[in-house]
Amino acid sequence: MEAVAKACRDGRIAASVAVVIADHAEAGGLAVARELGIETAVVSRKSFPDRAAFERGVIEQIEAHRADIIVLAGFMRVLSPEFTSRYEGRLLNIHPALLPKYKGLHTHARAREAGDTEHGASVHFVTAELDGGPVVLQSKIAMGPPSEKESELAARVLRTEHVILPKVIGWLAERRLAWRDGQAWLDGRPLDAPVVEDFDAGKGN
Repeated sequence: MEAVAKACRDGRIAASVAVVIADHAEAGGLAVARELGIETAVVSRKSFPDRAAFERGVIEQIEAHRADIIVLAGFMRVLSPEFTSRYEGRLLNIHPALLPKYKGLHTHARAREAGDTEHGASVHFVTAELDGGPVVLQSKIAMGPPSEKESELAARVLRTEHVILPKVIGWLAERRLAWRDGQAWLDGRPLDAPVVEDFDAGKGN
Protein backbone atom coordinates (compact mmCIF):
# COMPACT_ATOMS: atom_id res chain seq x y z
CA MET A 1 0.00 0.00 0.00
CA GLU A 2 2.77 2.41 0.90
CA ALA A 3 4.56 1.74 -2.39
CA VAL A 4 1.36 2.44 -4.33
CA ALA A 5 0.58 5.61 -2.38
CA LYS A 6 4.08 7.00 -2.87
CA ALA A 7 4.00 6.16 -6.57
CA CYS A 8 0.79 8.19 -6.86
CA ARG A 9 2.27 11.04 -4.83
CA ASP A 10 5.41 11.13 -6.96
CA GLY A 11 3.50 11.10 -10.24
CA ARG A 12 4.57 7.60 -11.29
CA ILE A 13 0.90 6.60 -11.31
CA ALA A 14 -1.58 8.96 -12.95
CA ALA A 15 -4.00 8.63 -10.06
CA SER A 16 -4.46 9.41 -6.39
CA VAL A 17 -5.41 7.19 -3.46
CA ALA A 18 -9.01 7.97 -2.49
CA VAL A 19 -9.06 5.97 0.74
CA VAL A 20 -7.24 3.17 2.53
CA ILE A 21 -9.66 0.66 4.04
CA ALA A 22 -8.71 -1.92 6.68
CA ASP A 23 -10.76 -4.48 8.54
CA HIS A 24 -9.09 -3.80 11.89
CA ALA A 25 -7.98 -0.57 13.49
CA GLU A 26 -4.47 -1.82 14.28
CA ALA A 27 -3.52 -2.37 10.64
CA GLY A 28 -0.10 -0.82 10.10
CA GLY A 29 -1.08 0.60 6.74
CA LEU A 30 -3.57 2.97 8.35
CA ALA A 31 -0.88 4.87 10.21
CA VAL A 32 1.24 5.07 7.07
CA ALA A 33 -1.72 6.35 5.08
CA ARG A 34 -2.44 9.05 7.64
CA GLU A 35 1.18 10.17 7.59
CA LEU A 36 0.86 10.54 3.81
CA GLY A 37 -2.33 12.59 4.19
CA ILE A 38 -4.62 9.89 2.83
CA GLU A 39 -8.11 9.31 4.16
CA THR A 40 -8.63 6.04 6.02
CA ALA A 41 -11.59 3.91 7.05
CA VAL A 42 -11.96 0.89 9.32
CA VAL A 43 -14.66 -1.62 8.47
CA SER A 44 -14.39 -4.20 11.23
CA ARG A 45 -15.64 -7.68 10.45
CA LYS A 46 -16.62 -8.03 14.10
CA SER A 47 -19.12 -5.19 13.74
CA PHE A 48 -21.25 -7.08 11.21
CA PRO A 49 -23.39 -10.22 11.60
CA ASP A 50 -22.11 -11.95 8.47
CA ARG A 51 -19.83 -11.61 5.46
CA ALA A 52 -22.52 -10.08 3.26
CA ALA A 53 -23.12 -7.26 5.73
CA PHE A 54 -19.36 -6.73 6.14
CA GLU A 55 -18.89 -6.47 2.39
CA ARG A 56 -21.75 -3.98 2.17
CA GLY A 57 -19.85 -1.88 4.70
CA VAL A 58 -16.73 -2.03 2.51
CA ILE A 59 -18.77 -1.16 -0.58
CA GLU A 60 -20.22 1.87 1.20
CA GLN A 61 -16.72 3.20 1.81
CA ILE A 62 -15.61 2.52 -1.75
CA GLU A 63 -18.64 4.26 -3.19
CA ALA A 64 -18.50 7.18 -0.75
CA HIS A 65 -14.93 7.91 -1.86
CA ARG A 66 -15.74 7.31 -5.56
CA ALA A 67 -12.85 4.91 -6.08
CA ASP A 68 -12.38 3.83 -9.69
CA ILE A 69 -9.80 1.11 -9.02
CA ILE A 70 -9.83 -1.18 -5.98
CA VAL A 71 -6.52 -2.74 -4.96
CA LEU A 72 -6.10 -5.57 -2.47
CA ALA A 73 -2.72 -5.21 -0.79
CA GLY A 74 -2.52 -7.36 2.31
CA PHE A 75 -6.31 -7.61 2.60
CA MET A 76 -6.46 -11.21 3.78
CA ARG A 77 -10.14 -11.98 3.31
CA VAL A 78 -11.83 -14.02 0.61
CA LEU A 79 -14.40 -11.87 -1.19
CA SER A 80 -17.75 -13.17 -2.35
CA PRO A 81 -18.71 -13.61 -6.01
CA GLU A 82 -21.21 -10.80 -5.53
CA PHE A 83 -18.44 -8.41 -4.48
CA THR A 84 -15.98 -9.44 -7.18
CA SER A 85 -18.59 -9.24 -9.94
CA ARG A 86 -19.61 -5.76 -8.80
CA TYR A 87 -16.08 -4.49 -9.40
CA GLU A 88 -15.20 -6.76 -12.32
CA GLY A 89 -12.29 -5.33 -14.27
CA ARG A 90 -11.56 -2.75 -11.57
CA LEU A 91 -10.31 -5.03 -8.79
CA LEU A 92 -6.62 -5.99 -8.57
CA ASN A 93 -4.71 -8.24 -6.19
CA ILE A 94 -1.06 -9.12 -5.69
CA HIS A 95 -0.13 -12.68 -4.75
CA PRO A 96 3.33 -13.85 -3.62
CA ALA A 97 3.73 -16.71 -6.09
CA LEU A 98 3.98 -17.37 -9.80
CA LEU A 99 0.32 -18.12 -10.41
CA PRO A 100 -1.27 -20.49 -11.19
CA LYS A 101 1.16 -22.13 -8.77
CA TYR A 102 0.52 -21.93 -5.04
CA LYS A 103 -2.82 -20.26 -4.69
CA GLY A 104 -3.70 -19.47 -1.09
CA LEU A 105 -1.31 -19.25 1.82
CA HIS A 106 2.28 -20.29 2.69
CA THR A 107 3.49 -19.76 -0.86
CA HIS A 108 7.19 -19.39 -0.07
CA ALA A 109 7.40 -22.60 1.94
CA ARG A 110 5.45 -24.50 -0.71
CA ALA A 111 7.74 -23.27 -3.49
CA ARG A 112 10.79 -24.30 -1.48
CA GLU A 113 9.35 -27.71 -0.61
CA ALA A 114 8.54 -28.35 -4.27
CA GLY A 115 12.16 -27.73 -5.24
CA ASP A 116 11.33 -24.83 -7.53
CA THR A 117 14.25 -22.93 -9.00
CA GLU A 118 12.19 -19.78 -9.61
CA HIS A 119 9.73 -17.84 -7.51
CA GLY A 120 8.07 -14.44 -7.59
CA ALA A 121 4.78 -12.58 -7.40
CA SER A 122 1.73 -12.03 -9.60
CA VAL A 123 -0.61 -9.08 -10.09
CA HIS A 124 -3.98 -10.25 -11.32
CA PHE A 125 -7.57 -9.20 -11.82
CA VAL A 126 -9.77 -10.54 -9.04
CA THR A 127 -12.59 -12.91 -9.92
CA ALA A 128 -14.76 -15.23 -7.88
CA GLU A 129 -12.06 -17.94 -8.05
CA LEU A 130 -9.49 -17.56 -5.28
CA ASP A 131 -6.26 -16.22 -6.82
CA GLY A 132 -7.65 -17.36 -10.16
CA GLY A 133 -8.28 -14.19 -12.16
CA PRO A 134 -6.26 -13.29 -15.27
CA VAL A 135 -2.63 -12.55 -14.40
CA VAL A 136 -1.28 -9.31 -15.84
CA LEU A 137 2.31 -9.02 -14.62
CA GLN A 138 4.69 -11.32 -12.77
CA SER A 139 8.06 -10.78 -11.14
CA LYS A 140 10.58 -13.58 -11.31
CA ILE A 141 13.54 -14.24 -9.04
CA ALA A 142 15.83 -17.21 -8.59
CA MET A 143 15.37 -19.33 -5.50
CA GLY A 144 18.26 -18.95 -3.10
CA PRO A 145 20.42 -21.71 -1.65
CA PRO A 146 18.95 -24.12 0.91
CA SER A 147 20.46 -21.98 3.65
CA GLU A 148 18.24 -19.01 2.73
CA LYS A 149 15.56 -18.49 5.35
CA GLU A 150 11.93 -18.32 4.34
CA SER A 151 11.79 -14.78 5.72
CA GLU A 152 14.70 -13.78 3.47
CA LEU A 153 12.99 -15.26 0.43
CA ALA A 154 9.76 -13.48 1.36
CA ALA A 155 11.62 -10.18 1.66
CA ARG A 156 13.15 -10.58 -1.80
CA VAL A 157 9.72 -11.31 -3.29
CA LEU A 158 8.21 -8.34 -1.44
CA ARG A 159 10.73 -5.97 -2.99
CA THR A 160 9.52 -7.04 -6.43
CA GLU A 161 5.89 -6.60 -5.38
CA HIS A 162 6.62 -2.94 -4.62
CA VAL A 163 7.61 -2.52 -8.27
CA ILE A 164 5.05 -4.55 -10.19
CA LEU A 165 1.87 -3.58 -8.32
CA PRO A 166 2.24 0.19 -8.91
CA LYS A 167 3.15 -0.55 -12.52
CA VAL A 168 -0.08 -2.47 -13.19
CA ILE A 169 -2.19 0.15 -11.41
CA GLY A 170 -0.56 2.74 -13.64
CA TRP A 171 -1.43 0.75 -16.75
CA LEU A 172 -5.04 0.53 -15.63
CA ALA A 173 -5.21 4.23 -14.74
CA GLU A 174 -3.76 5.15 -18.14
CA ARG A 175 -6.23 2.79 -19.85
CA ARG A 176 -3.39 0.79 -21.35
CA LEU A 177 -4.78 -2.15 -19.39
CA ALA A 178 -8.43 -3.08 -19.81
CA TRP A 179 -10.90 -5.84 -18.97
CA ARG A 180 -12.83 -7.17 -21.95
CA ASP A 181 -15.01 -10.27 -22.13
CA GLY A 182 -13.45 -11.81 -19.04
CA GLN A 183 -9.89 -11.27 -20.21
CA ALA A 184 -7.07 -8.80 -19.63
CA TRP A 185 -6.08 -6.63 -22.59
CA LEU A 186 -2.87 -4.63 -22.74
CA ASP A 187 -2.20 -1.95 -25.33
CA GLY A 188 -5.18 -3.02 -27.41
CA ARG A 189 -4.33 -6.73 -27.51
CA PRO A 190 -5.58 -9.67 -25.46
CA LEU A 191 -3.03 -10.72 -22.87
CA ASP A 192 -2.82 -14.44 -23.52
CA ALA A 193 0.05 -14.83 -21.06
CA PRO A 194 1.24 -12.51 -18.29
CA VAL A 195 4.08 -10.08 -18.80
CA VAL A 196 7.10 -11.36 -16.85
CA GLU A 197 9.90 -9.21 -15.45
CA ASP A 198 13.07 -11.07 -14.52
CA PHE A 199 14.50 -9.18 -11.56
CA ASP A 200 17.69 -11.21 -11.51
CA ALA A 201 18.37 -10.05 -15.06
CA GLY A 202 17.90 -6.47 -13.94
CA LYS A 203 14.73 -5.93 -15.95
CA GLY A 204 12.55 -5.32 -12.93
CA ASN A 205 14.82 -3.10 -10.90
